[in-house]
Amino acid sequence: MAKAQTSPFFTPATLAFLRALRENNRRDWFLAHKAEYEAQARAPALRFIEALAAPLAAISPQLVASPRPVGGSLFRIHRDTRFAHDKTPYKTHLGLSFYHAATRATPRADAGNAAMGRLDAPLCYLHIEPGASFIGGGIWHPQAPTLRAIRSYLVNNPASWKQATRSPAFRARFTLGGESLQRPPQGYDPAHELIEDLKRKDIVASAPLSDAQICAPDLLEQALAHYQALAPLLDWLCGALDLEF
Repeated sequence: MAKAQTSPFFTPATLAFLRALRENNRRDWFLAHKAEYEAQARAPALRFIEALAAPLAAISPQLVASPRPVGGSLFRIHRDTRFAHDKTPYKTHLGLSFYHAATRATPRADAGNAAMGRLDAPLCYLHIEPGASFIGGGIWHPQAPTLRAIRSYLVNNPASWKQATRSPAFRARFTLGGESLQRPPQGYDPAHELIEDLKRKDIVASAPLSDAQICAPDLLEQALAHYQALAPLLDWLCGALDLEF
């Protein structure tokens, strides 16, 4: 159980900075306000990640909350604009990814997770953006071999899929989302009872968070309650991909 704290990690100043960045998404403005970014956004995010690490590991020892300033759970604020039509240099949100330990181990090519040595694995996520924050997890944009493995596992294990995604505890917090095919995937019966799930291209669940929730002192406890409710889906995905959970 996480220790409750009396002061919030994130404050209205965090959201105010992100709003200002959205209106002034330029390198010169960001450099002039970098100290504000460090104090109001990056530092509290790293503190949150550090506080989450131990209680998240109690949900699953495979889920990693890494407070390393570089290469950890906090995504870089800089956008990769090399192939993007939008050339604005900075993200206007904070992204926190609590990843599966296997993704930082030696790349594997088994269990259908082969392309380019990248290993797909489920994770937990927290997105902080004024008026558009959310919490959730799963596997977003899995590679084709990974998606085939998940679909095959779903067909062979429909009861456990329903248990993971139809339970009252899950539905009370989460909605399944992401992209889906317009038509059933090739080789699958269009009349299958779970055809809408088989059409999914992303296996993700999310729940919105208000600005007030982001700035509340109990954000850590609320995040852990969400991740606990999400755990059956993450466990199911690990089973589909022959990963520990």
